Amino acid sequence: MRVVAVPMRTRFRGLQVREAALLRGPHGWAEWSPFLEYGPAEAAAWLRCAEEAMDGDWPAPVRDRVPVNVTVPAVDPEQAHAIVRAGGCRTAKVKVAETGQSLADDLARVEAVRDALEVDGPGGQVRVDANGGWDVETAVVAIAALDRAAGGLEYVEQPTASVEDLARVRRRVEVPIAADESIRRAEDPYRVRELEAADIAVLKVQPLGGVRACLEIAERIGLPVVVSSALETSIGIAAGVALAAALPELPHACGLATVQLLTADVVADPLLPVDGALPVRRPSVDVAQLDLLAAAPDRVEAWTARLAAVRAVGQDRPR
Repeated sequence: MRVVAVPMRTRFRGLQVREAALLRGPHGWAEWSPFLEYGPAEAAAWLRCAEEAMDGDWPAPVRDRVPVNVTVPAVDPEQAHAIVRAGGCRTAKVKVAETGQSLADDLARVEAVRDALEVDGPGGQVRVDANGGWDVETAVVAIAALDRAAGGLEYVEQPTASVEDLARVRRRVEVPIAADESIRRAEDPYRVRELEAADIAVLKVQPLGGVRACLEIAERIGLPVVVSSALETSIGIAAGVALAAALPELPHACGLATVQLLTADVVADPLLPVDGALPVRRPSVDVAQLDLLAAAPDRVEAWTARLAAVRAVGQDRPR
Protein backbone atom coordinates (compact mmCIF):
# COMPACT_ATOMS: atom_id res chain seq x y z
CA MET A 1 0.00 0.00 0.00
CA ARG A 2 1.14 3.52 -0.86
CA VAL A 3 -0.66 6.55 0.59
CA VAL A 4 -0.70 9.86 -1.27
CA ALA A 5 -1.88 13.37 -0.42
CA VAL A 6 -2.86 15.32 -3.53
CA PRO A 7 -3.60 19.07 -3.23
CA MET A 8 -6.87 20.32 -4.74
CA ARG A 9 -7.04 23.25 -7.17
CA THR A 10 -10.11 24.58 -5.35
CA ARG A 11 -11.65 23.63 -2.03
CA PHE A 12 -14.19 20.93 -2.82
CA ARG A 13 -16.39 18.87 -0.51
CA GLY A 14 -14.60 20.64 2.35
CA LEU A 15 -11.25 19.28 1.17
CA GLN A 16 -8.08 21.08 0.18
CA VAL A 17 -6.02 17.86 0.02
CA ARG A 18 -7.30 14.50 -1.21
CA GLU A 19 -5.74 11.49 0.49
CA ALA A 20 -5.87 8.07 -1.13
CA ALA A 21 -4.36 4.64 -0.60
CA LEU A 22 -3.05 2.82 -3.67
CA LEU A 23 -3.04 -0.97 -3.37
CA ARG A 24 -1.13 -3.29 -5.65
CA GLY A 25 -2.56 -6.69 -6.57
CA PRO A 26 -1.99 -9.45 -9.10
CA HIS A 27 -3.56 -7.44 -11.93
CA GLY A 28 -2.16 -4.02 -11.10
CA TRP A 29 -2.88 -1.05 -8.89
CA ALA A 30 -6.23 -0.10 -7.40
CA GLU A 31 -7.43 2.83 -5.33
CA TRP A 32 -9.00 2.71 -1.87
CA SER A 33 -9.97 6.21 -0.79
CA PRO A 34 -13.00 6.36 1.53
CA PHE A 35 -13.44 9.85 2.92
CA LEU A 36 -11.90 10.28 6.34
CA GLU A 37 -15.21 10.58 8.19
CA TYR A 38 -16.33 7.13 6.99
CA GLY A 39 -16.06 4.32 9.51
CA PRO A 40 -14.93 0.73 8.85
CA ALA A 41 -18.36 -0.62 7.88
CA GLU A 42 -18.91 2.01 5.19
CA ALA A 43 -15.29 1.93 4.02
CA ALA A 44 -15.56 -1.84 3.48
CA ALA A 45 -17.56 -1.34 0.27
CA TRP A 46 -14.79 0.89 -1.05
CA LEU A 47 -12.28 -1.89 -0.32
CA ARG A 48 -14.38 -4.44 -2.23
CA CYS A 49 -14.12 -2.14 -5.24
CA ALA A 50 -10.33 -2.02 -4.91
CA GLU A 51 -10.10 -5.80 -4.53
CA GLU A 52 -12.18 -6.28 -7.69
CA ALA A 53 -9.78 -4.00 -9.58
CA MET A 54 -6.69 -5.76 -8.19
CA ASP A 55 -8.15 -9.08 -9.32
CA GLY A 56 -8.75 -7.73 -12.83
CA ASP A 57 -12.46 -8.56 -12.55
CA TRP A 58 -14.00 -5.88 -14.75
CA PRO A 59 -16.60 -6.66 -17.43
CA ALA A 60 -15.91 -6.15 -21.11
CA PRO A 61 -16.68 -2.62 -22.38
CA VAL A 62 -19.40 -1.92 -24.93
CA ARG A 63 -18.00 1.53 -25.83
CA ASP A 64 -14.52 3.05 -26.10
CA ARG A 65 -15.37 6.61 -24.96
CA VAL A 66 -17.38 7.92 -22.03
CA PRO A 67 -18.90 11.43 -22.31
CA VAL A 68 -18.27 13.49 -19.15
CA ASN A 69 -19.19 16.76 -17.49
CA VAL A 70 -16.91 19.42 -16.06
CA THR A 71 -17.48 19.84 -12.32
CA VAL A 72 -17.81 23.38 -10.95
CA PRO A 73 -17.27 23.78 -7.19
CA ALA A 74 -19.07 26.46 -5.16
CA VAL A 75 -16.79 29.22 -6.44
CA ASP A 76 -17.45 32.79 -7.56
CA PRO A 77 -18.87 33.42 -11.05
CA GLU A 78 -15.54 34.41 -12.59
CA GLN A 79 -13.89 31.18 -11.42
CA ALA A 80 -16.90 29.15 -12.52
CA HIS A 81 -16.69 30.62 -16.03
CA ALA A 82 -12.96 29.90 -16.23
CA ILE A 83 -13.38 26.30 -15.00
CA VAL A 84 -15.96 25.56 -17.67
CA ARG A 85 -13.90 27.14 -20.44
CA ALA A 86 -10.84 25.13 -19.39
CA GLY A 87 -12.82 21.91 -18.87
CA GLY A 88 -13.40 21.05 -22.50
CA CYS A 89 -16.90 19.63 -21.92
CA ARG A 90 -20.36 20.58 -23.18
CA THR A 91 -22.03 19.52 -19.92
CA ALA A 92 -21.33 21.19 -16.57
CA LYS A 93 -22.32 20.06 -13.08
CA VAL A 94 -22.53 23.00 -10.70
CA LYS A 95 -22.39 22.69 -6.91
CA VAL A 96 -25.16 24.63 -5.14
CA ALA A 97 -26.62 24.89 -1.62
CA GLU A 98 -23.15 25.31 -0.10
CA THR A 99 -23.19 26.15 3.61
CA GLY A 100 -22.73 29.89 4.11
CA GLN A 101 -23.83 30.79 0.58
CA SER A 102 -27.17 32.11 -0.68
CA LEU A 103 -29.44 31.29 -3.58
CA ALA A 104 -28.19 34.51 -5.18
CA ASP A 105 -24.66 33.05 -5.12
CA ASP A 106 -25.92 29.88 -6.78
CA LEU A 107 -27.81 31.81 -9.45
CA ALA A 108 -24.79 33.93 -10.31
CA ARG A 109 -22.62 30.80 -10.60
CA VAL A 110 -25.11 28.98 -12.82
CA GLU A 111 -25.53 32.02 -15.07
CA ALA A 112 -21.74 32.23 -15.47
CA VAL A 113 -21.60 28.54 -16.35
CA ARG A 114 -24.38 28.93 -18.92
CA ASP A 115 -22.56 31.87 -20.48
CA ALA A 116 -19.30 29.90 -20.63
CA LEU A 117 -20.99 26.98 -22.39
CA GLU A 118 -22.68 29.30 -24.89
CA VAL A 119 -19.32 30.65 -26.08
CA ASP A 120 -19.13 27.50 -28.21
CA GLY A 121 -22.72 27.82 -29.35
CA PRO A 122 -26.06 26.43 -28.17
CA GLY A 123 -26.52 22.89 -26.94
CA GLY A 124 -24.57 22.88 -23.67
CA GLN A 125 -26.18 21.20 -20.65
CA VAL A 126 -26.23 22.47 -17.06
CA ARG A 127 -27.00 20.23 -14.11
CA VAL A 128 -26.79 21.19 -10.43
CA ASP A 129 -25.94 19.20 -7.30
CA ALA A 130 -27.26 20.27 -3.90
CA ASN A 131 -25.85 17.30 -1.93
CA GLY A 132 -29.06 17.15 0.11
CA GLY A 133 -28.65 20.74 1.28
CA TRP A 134 -32.27 21.93 0.96
CA ASP A 135 -35.56 21.19 2.65
CA VAL A 136 -38.58 20.55 0.42
CA GLU A 137 -39.90 24.11 0.25
CA THR A 138 -36.46 25.62 -0.31
CA ALA A 139 -35.76 23.05 -3.02
CA VAL A 140 -38.96 23.82 -4.92
CA VAL A 141 -38.22 27.56 -4.98
CA ALA A 142 -34.50 27.15 -5.73
CA ILE A 143 -35.00 24.65 -8.55
CA ALA A 144 -37.43 26.94 -10.36
CA ALA A 145 -35.02 29.88 -10.09
CA LEU A 146 -31.98 27.85 -11.13
CA ASP A 147 -33.88 26.36 -14.05
CA ARG A 148 -34.52 29.87 -15.36
CA ALA A 149 -30.90 30.93 -14.76
CA ALA A 150 -29.59 27.92 -16.68
CA GLY A 151 -31.98 28.34 -19.57
CA GLY A 152 -33.29 24.88 -18.64
CA LEU A 153 -31.59 22.47 -16.25
CA GLU A 154 -30.76 18.95 -17.39
CA TYR A 155 -31.48 17.70 -13.85
CA VAL A 156 -31.04 18.46 -10.15
CA GLU A 157 -28.97 16.00 -8.13
CA GLN A 158 -29.99 15.14 -4.56
CA PRO A 159 -31.91 18.33 -3.69
CA THR A 160 -32.91 16.99 -0.25
CA ALA A 161 -31.30 14.56 2.17
CA SER A 162 -34.07 11.98 2.65
CA VAL A 163 -35.52 9.83 -0.10
CA GLU A 164 -39.04 10.64 1.15
CA ASP A 165 -38.39 14.36 0.65
CA LEU A 166 -36.81 13.61 -2.71
CA ALA A 167 -40.11 12.06 -3.78
CA ARG A 168 -42.04 15.09 -2.50
CA VAL A 169 -39.83 17.49 -4.48
CA ARG A 170 -40.09 15.39 -7.63
CA ARG A 171 -43.88 15.63 -7.54
CA ARG A 172 -43.72 19.44 -7.35
CA VAL A 173 -41.11 20.40 -9.95
CA GLU A 174 -40.71 20.01 -13.71
CA VAL A 175 -36.93 19.49 -13.67
CA PRO A 176 -35.79 15.83 -13.52
CA ILE A 177 -34.42 14.65 -10.17
CA ALA A 178 -31.27 12.54 -9.75
CA ALA A 179 -30.55 10.47 -6.64
CA ASP A 180 -26.99 10.09 -5.35
CA GLU A 181 -26.72 9.84 -1.55
CA SER A 182 -30.20 8.27 -1.45
CA ILE A 183 -28.64 5.32 -3.27
CA ARG A 184 -25.01 5.08 -2.20
CA ARG A 185 -25.51 5.84 1.51
CA ALA A 186 -28.87 4.13 1.95
CA GLU A 187 -29.57 0.80 3.64
CA ASP A 188 -31.99 0.11 0.78
CA PRO A 189 -30.89 1.75 -2.49
CA TYR A 190 -34.05 0.52 -4.20
CA ARG A 191 -36.34 2.66 -2.04
CA VAL A 192 -35.70 5.39 -4.62
CA ARG A 193 -37.48 3.19 -7.16
CA GLU A 194 -40.29 2.16 -4.81
CA LEU A 195 -41.14 5.77 -3.89
CA GLU A 196 -40.67 7.02 -7.48
CA ALA A 197 -38.30 9.57 -5.97
CA ALA A 198 -35.95 10.08 -8.92
CA ASP A 199 -35.68 10.11 -12.70
CA ILE A 200 -31.94 9.31 -12.76
CA ALA A 201 -29.67 7.14 -10.63
CA VAL A 202 -26.17 8.44 -9.86
CA LEU A 203 -23.81 5.52 -9.17
CA LYS A 204 -20.35 5.84 -7.63
CA VAL A 205 -18.29 2.74 -8.04
CA GLN A 206 -16.17 2.81 -4.88
CA PRO A 207 -18.94 3.55 -2.35
CA LEU A 208 -21.19 0.91 -3.92
CA GLY A 209 -18.63 -1.88 -3.84
CA GLY A 210 -17.28 -2.15 -7.36
CA VAL A 211 -18.14 -2.30 -11.03
CA ARG A 212 -20.14 -5.52 -10.95
CA ALA A 213 -22.09 -4.47 -7.86
CA CYS A 214 -23.03 -1.23 -9.63
CA LEU A 215 -24.10 -3.09 -12.77
CA GLU A 216 -26.48 -5.15 -10.64
CA ILE A 217 -27.92 -2.00 -9.04
CA ALA A 218 -28.29 -0.37 -12.46
CA GLU A 219 -30.22 -3.37 -13.75
CA ARG A 220 -32.51 -3.64 -10.72
CA ILE A 221 -33.20 0.04 -10.12
CA GLY A 222 -34.62 0.55 -13.60
CA LEU A 223 -33.50 4.17 -14.07
CA PRO A 224 -31.09 5.86 -16.49
CA VAL A 225 -27.63 5.89 -14.89
CA VAL A 226 -25.00 8.59 -14.52
CA VAL A 227 -21.66 7.29 -13.26
CA SER A 228 -19.92 9.79 -11.02
CA SER A 229 -16.62 9.94 -9.15
CA ALA A 230 -15.73 10.02 -5.49
CA LEU A 231 -12.92 12.49 -6.17
CA GLU A 232 -10.33 9.87 -7.02
CA THR A 233 -6.98 9.85 -8.78
CA SER A 234 -6.91 8.38 -12.28
CA ILE A 235 -6.48 4.91 -10.78
CA GLY A 236 -9.83 5.17 -9.02
CA ILE A 237 -11.47 6.98 -11.94
CA ALA A 238 -10.56 4.02 -14.17
CA ALA A 239 -13.00 1.87 -12.21
CA GLY A 240 -15.77 4.40 -12.82
CA VAL A 241 -14.87 4.47 -16.51
CA ALA A 242 -15.04 0.66 -16.58
CA LEU A 243 -18.56 0.82 -15.16
CA ALA A 244 -19.70 3.51 -17.60
CA ALA A 245 -18.14 1.58 -20.48
CA ALA A 246 -20.01 -1.61 -19.53
CA LEU A 247 -23.52 -0.17 -19.09
CA PRO A 248 -25.89 -1.21 -21.88
CA GLU A 249 -27.10 2.40 -22.25
CA LEU A 250 -25.46 5.67 -21.26
CA PRO A 251 -27.87 8.53 -22.06
CA HIS A 252 -26.16 11.23 -19.98
CA ALA A 253 -22.62 12.53 -19.59
CA CYS A 254 -20.88 11.10 -16.54
CA GLY A 255 -19.27 12.92 -13.62
CA LEU A 256 -15.86 11.32 -14.09
CA ALA A 257 -13.69 14.29 -15.14
CA THR A 258 -12.78 15.21 -11.57
CA VAL A 259 -9.05 14.63 -12.01
CA GLN A 260 -9.30 18.21 -13.28
CA LEU A 261 -9.87 19.25 -9.65
CA LEU A 262 -6.47 17.86 -8.56
CA THR A 263 -3.13 19.63 -8.96
CA ALA A 264 -1.31 16.37 -9.70
CA ASP A 265 -1.94 12.68 -10.30
CA VAL A 266 -0.36 9.30 -9.56
CA VAL A 267 -0.06 8.37 -13.25
CA ALA A 268 1.93 9.79 -16.11
CA ASP A 269 -1.10 9.80 -18.43
CA PRO A 270 -4.07 11.11 -16.39
CA LEU A 271 -7.65 10.36 -17.33
CA LEU A 272 -8.60 13.81 -18.58
CA PRO A 273 -11.35 14.61 -21.11
CA VAL A 274 -10.64 15.04 -24.79
CA ASP A 275 -13.51 16.61 -26.74
CA GLY A 276 -15.79 16.08 -23.74
CA ALA A 277 -15.08 12.38 -23.23
CA LEU A 278 -12.72 10.05 -21.40
CA PRO A 279 -11.07 7.16 -23.24
CA VAL A 280 -11.83 3.70 -21.90
CA ARG A 281 -8.44 2.56 -20.61
CA ARG A 282 -6.62 1.67 -17.42
CA PRO A 283 -3.64 3.96 -16.76
CA SER A 284 -0.51 2.75 -15.00
CA VAL A 285 0.87 4.10 -11.75
CA ASP A 286 3.97 6.26 -12.04
CA VAL A 287 6.12 5.29 -9.05
CA ALA A 288 7.93 8.62 -9.21
CA GLN A 289 4.58 10.36 -8.72
CA LEU A 290 3.81 8.13 -5.75
CA ASP A 291 7.08 9.27 -4.20
CA LEU A 292 6.41 12.92 -5.01
CA LEU A 293 2.89 12.84 -3.56
CA ALA A 294 3.64 10.56 -0.60
CA ALA A 295 1.64 11.35 2.53
CA ALA A 296 3.37 12.10 5.84
CA PRO A 297 4.34 9.07 7.97
CA ASP A 298 1.58 9.71 10.52
CA ARG A 299 -1.01 9.70 7.73
CA VAL A 300 0.38 6.42 6.38
CA GLU A 301 -0.01 4.96 9.88
CA ALA A 302 -3.58 6.23 10.05
CA TRP A 303 -4.49 4.62 6.72
CA THR A 304 -2.79 1.38 7.74
CA ALA A 305 -4.93 1.33 10.87
CA ARG A 306 -8.06 2.06 8.80
CA LEU A 307 -7.30 -0.82 6.47
CA ALA A 308 -6.81 -3.19 9.39
CA ALA A 309 -10.12 -2.07 10.92
CA VAL A 310 -11.98 -2.60 7.64
CA ARG A 311 -10.50 -6.06 7.18
CA ALA A 312 -11.54 -6.92 10.73
CA VAL A 313 -15.11 -5.93 9.87
CA GLY A 314 -14.95 -8.22 6.85
CA GLN A 315 -13.75 -11.15 8.96
CA ASP A 316 -16.60 -10.60 11.42
CA ARG A 317 -19.28 -10.75 8.71
CA PRO A 318 -21.31 -13.99 8.57
CA ARG A 319 -20.32 -16.20 5.69
